[in-house]
Amino acid sequence: MNVMAVVKRIAQQFIRDKRSLALLVIAPILVITLIWLVLDGNEYDPEIAIDDLPAPLEESLQEESVNNLKEMPEEEAKQELQLSNMDAFLTTKDDALYILLEGSDATANSATLQTIQAAIQMMNNGEEQEPVIEYYYGSDQLNLFDQVGSVLIGFFIFFFVFIIGGISFLRERTQGTLEKLLSTPIKRWEIVFGYLIGFGIFTILQALIIASYSVYVLDIYMAGDFWQLLLVTFLLAITALSLATLLSAFANNEFQMMQFIPLVIIPQVFFSGMFPLESLAEWLQILSKLMPLTYGANAMQAIMLKGQNIWDVWQDIVIVFGFAAIFIVLNIFALKKHRRL
Repeated sequence: MNVMAVVKRIAQQFIRDKRSLALLVIAPILVITLIWLVLDGNEYDPEIAIDDLPAPLEESLQEESVNNLKEMPEEEAKQELQLSNMDAFLTTKDDALYILLEGSDATANSATLQTIQAAIQMMNNGEEQEPVIEYYYGSDQLNLFDQVGSVLIGFFIFFFVFIIGGISFLRERTQGTLEKLLSTPIKRWEIVFGYLIGFGIFTILQALIIASYSVYVLDIYMAGDFWQLLLVTFLLAITALSLATLLSAFANNEFQMMQFIPLVIIPQVFFSGMFPLESLAEWLQILSKLMPLTYGANAMQAIMLKGQNIWDVWQDIVIVFGFAAIFIVLNIFALKKHRRL
């Protein structure tokens, strides 16, 4: 009887908590659907620049469904590789086939190389031919962790800052500290900035530890300046913190705060550069533009893999800063729920 009484109480608690009940069904369906949309996308169609290529090989590439062949000289092709507009440059040098891969996207590199090698075998009637392969960014020594490490650093910083910041701010509210502050003449924007700066000191420290450990202990590939990487990670941390404090205003307990993870955090990893967005449906590509981690991860990849500086990715930096600013403004308005000035 005692066991059944506990079971009944838990069941009634879940039934009363409509949000938890709905998320019990919606969250796994959402995540599984996202995985299906990403992994069941179209095959990656590489964009390849060619110059002075044997006609049989060009025909074989076209038969391999490479629809994005563009004739251009090597210097122009390198400029396109630098802008990530091309996946590879293909030509002949000293009677050998020369392949210059873009190098910063592991998935695109693999798909491009497989397509070219299949075309070579078709041209040679199944016989293998060893081309000369070089990388515009990175090298053939890069492993998978080097390729996706920048995305993972950005994601883990965003994830842990979101959890710690959101729950900490929620405790401030549920324990009555925020209510006491709101009863004083202090303005809402002063409260928001005070909390963001206070929590921000520790979230920035966390970002510093994660980035330093990844680069200097795990020895992840780092072509750019470390301080520029830190600048991006700090900005991502502040964005995650401001989003966490905003959403915590709509949670009544820590369990409800955790419910935001599959809805807000997990979807971002699918659109942060770990998978090629070009192979996804157009509406999914548009959706990726609404997620701050998309721009933060892109900036981190450019610095870590391509060796670019902060000025080369200024647009991504401005957009992430814009997300943070929007979340901060919304935080100020969200406090109206607790007090009207």
